[in-house]
Amino acid sequence: MGSHARPSRLHRTGARIATVALVGAVLPITAGGLAEAATPSATHSVDENERTSGQAAGTVGQGQGQGREQGRGPGAPDATGQDAPVIKADHAFLLDARDGSQEREMWAGAKADESVAMASTTKIMTALVVLKYPERLDQQFTVKQEYRDYVAKAGSSTADLQTGDKLTARQLLHAMLLPSGADAAMALADNFGSGDTMDARIADFENQMNAEAQQLGLTGTHFDSFDGISHGDNRSTARDLAKLGQRAMLKPVFADVVKKKQFKTEAPAANGRTRYYTWNNTNVLLSTYDGALGIKTGSGAEAGYAVVFAAERDNRTLVGAIVGADKGRFEDAAKMLDWGFAH
Repeated sequence: MGSHARPSRLHRTGARIATVALVGAVLPITAGGLAEAATPSATHSVDENERTSGQAAGTVGQGQGQGREQGRGPGAPDATGQDAPVIKADHAFLLDARDGSQEREMWAGAKADESVAMASTTKIMTALVVLKYPERLDQQFTVKQEYRDYVAKAGSSTADLQTGDKLTARQLLHAMLLPSGADAAMALADNFGSGDTMDARIADFENQMNAEAQQLGLTGTHFDSFDGISHGDNRSTARDLAKLGQRAMLKPVFADVVKKKQFKTEAPAANGRTRYYTWNNTNVLLSTYDGALGIKTGSGAEAGYAVVFAAERDNRTLVGAIVGADKGRFEDAAKMLDWGFAH
């Protein structure tokens, strides 16, 4: 169940917008995660799926009255029998987080409880497991070549971590949750799992993910992956993912990371110099929806498009999830939030 067992089918989870530089030299990174010689005209590769979604969602939430569904269109009623948000997604769920420690169901889509592939929303649980060890957040870990090889082979989204660099768990959380770096997710699983080999450590980490899901009562969820690239049984429901997102947002470190549109940091490089990283968030809602707080995007050939999202207005926090959707996930998320805040 380790890294070498990962299937090679295409998996795109986040925009590959990551900049890596050494003092005195800028090293552009290719889509496969391999550094090339710097040129003045070098550009960064962006995952086409996420880039297209971002462009399509460019007007989400513009004008709060305009973004709200005014009519009583078709849709399943919510738990209280009120009207429902009119959206395309069936695998959708919205809850009111109240004071953060409680939750109240607001609306469930027709397939809110159907277990489906969840792509890189998986990384929410990866982060939760890491955050069970707060004393290790500032511990440094060395980037292994295997992490880079993994993303290149699997075609995963990457934070463009450079072999030999030393990054803290806190930095790796940013690298995993903003550009959706599968290399960062692998680094965390490798270093926070127990075992004598990398495969054993990753298997143990995934066991920790499932144990946490069971403890949280996420009955429709199972993990066989640290990043969302499934072995065949990496799945969740919209209801479970919204609850998972709500629980994750109770962690101040997590909430602080996922609200950032961009994060810049530096790390000791293998040659003794300093490496500079810039990671951009794939969550379009942070730039287009007033009050957006996060949380995590995902996309893949099997999973389609997904987003777990949260927003705050008038001292209310709403958390929702959409999985197995099309490129209109951000528009649907905005409609769900507008509807929720209106109720």
